[in-house]
Amino acid sequence: MKKILITGITGQDGLFLTEKYLNENENHFVYGISRSNDLNLFYKKLHSLHVKSVENLKILNIDLNNRNQVFDLLKKINPQAVYNFSGPSSVYQSLDNKEGSISTIKNIFDNLTESLIKLENFCNFFQASSSEMFENVSNNAIDENTRMVPNSPYASGKHENHKTVLKLSKEFNWNIVSGIMFNHESEFREDDYLIKKIINSADKISKKQMSSFQLGSPDYVRDWSFAGDVVNAAFTLIKNNSKGSYVIGSGKGSKILDIVEIVFDSFNLNWENYLEINEDLLRKGDAKVKVSNPTKIKQDIGWETSMNLDELIYRCIC
Repeated sequence: MKKILITGITGQDGLFLTEKYLNENENHFVYGISRSNDLNLFYKKLHSLHVKSVENLKILNIDLNNRNQVFDLLKKINPQAVYNFSGPSSVYQSLDNKEGSISTIKNIFDNLTESLIKLENFCNFFQASSSEMFENVSNNAIDENTRMVPNSPYASGKHENHKTVLKLSKEFNWNIVSGIMFNHESEFREDDYLIKKIINSADKISKKQMSSFQLGSPDYVRDWSFAGDVVNAAFTLIKNNSKGSYVIGSGKGSKILDIVEIVFDSFNLNWENYLEINEDLLRKGDAKVKVSNPTKIKQDIGWETSMNLDELIYRCIC
């Protein structure tokens, strides 16, 4: 039975990947790492995704910042594939602890890769990278060759790991891949993310619990995909022994206002009666337009997204 290690397993990406392995690969055993002491919600989410059985799943609680613990775990389970989804999940979380966020993102990755090298276990490895690493290129879609100029602690940590992935891939001929994920959402996304914030605002307004909501700018353009599709890209890259870097996104840009309109229409509300613009909510130096060019991943593994923006939003609402 092949052993799969997923760090950050209780996040939305880890959740969809776990569902994929448990439902589609009976000859795989999934080890997940989580610091949570209450996993009931995680198992409920797996149940909602119609996971047939959790017999081939084991959740472990170790400190990924502790190299000895990481080394001992990897030595014990000897995984055939590793997916690293751990660390701060957004820019805003990293801004509260700049140095700590960069250190955490880098240390976890280094502990995993350096332990595997020491064990001479060059198993397939997926590193979750981010579109936040790129410079602002408002007039061009972003691909693997676009210049990277990180402007947040989160982006800086991801960028350091991305560079190391490319180095290790060449140095050891290692099937280690940096999956550069653009915005991806699902019904399992936390409430402090944009789409969930808009949905929750519309819900409260419909119940007379709020009278208005705020956005920094409704005209910013981003590339949104369904989280399950993005995870399927990671799964397929590992399955195909991929290495190097891949942009993972829909290739389609949508304004934040498009999301507002879809959400408020679903609640039978006129968004114009409730939206307030507060430019203090904007991050300094943030790109007005950020859209992917996923040509490489489409050509190499035939991957593409399965949902348009309307379908994604309706899934998040329901």
